[in-house]
Amino acid sequence: MYRRVIILLLTLALGACAGPGTLERRAGYTVDHRHAAPSHNSRVRHLVLHYTDGDEAEALATLTGPHVSSHYVLPRGPEGRVYQLVEESRRAWHAGASHWRGSADINATSIGIEIVNAGPDRPTAELERDLAADAPHAIAWAPYPDAQITTLIALARDLIARHGIEATNVVAHSDIAPSRKIDPGPAFPWRRLHEAGIGPWPAPSAVARWRARFAVDPPSLATLQRALAAWGYGLAISGEADPPTRAVLRAFQMRFRPADYRGLVDAETAAILWALLERYRPEALPDR
Repeated sequence: MYRRVIILLLTLALGACAGPGTLERRAGYTVDHRHAAPSHNSRVRHLVLHYTDGDEAEALATLTGPHVSSHYVLPRGPEGRVYQLVEESRRAWHAGASHWRGSADINATSIGIEIVNAGPDRPTAELERDLAADAPHAIAWAPYPDAQITTLIALARDLIARHGIEATNVVAHSDIAPSRKIDPGPAFPWRRLHEAGIGPWPAPSAVARWRARFAVDPPSLATLQRALAAWGYGLAISGEADPPTRAVLRAFQMRFRPADYRGLVDAETAAILWALLERYRPEALPDR
């Protein structure tokens, strides 16, 4: 009995000497926080943007269920309101099977933001049919309200600053899983985010210069595939316009050339890709 009292008094005395918040009592042990190591950084390397493909109530029901989750959900209003569903230090289940710049487990290194948006105006089966038939002009996409994007910019800026996320690691769900996903879709204002300091965008003068070059001397399909892989996509170099290549091209075009996202090879797409590599990863520009 006396021994227990002495131990308790010593523990309290140590706590008083150490100052508030340095000793944390847990079940069966005490953690001393007085010795902090400076050699660490954030686990977060990627910021992944999604749309919910449904309304707010449906999204929250799904994302708080047993199968999928995200760190944040952005409703359509009012401006400034954000739901946090998962702590940033924890792994949310939002990316699924994914790949970006050699990483194949994006859930482990990312923060996921789901943006409430209805997506395309048709069911998935009809959407896939129209995309496969090179008829994306027939698809109408739900817009993103200005207030919602203003809130997203504030949230993304904060996350990027706190976790040191590189511009080229701010990605769409369709970037990291192009054969499975198309969100946040061609209506998403990527250029506006870039102008707010979030994510990459090509320099227009560089696009024009590369476009003029590729109009007379386009890169081979294998070279284009190597450039897409260098940008970050998980794409095999087949030299053929196979379904994975079409899916990657469609994801890239939805983001950087949303006026035409049929997944077809053209000089404009190649010029945008080379301009991006030149600006953000010049060491990865493929030899021609």
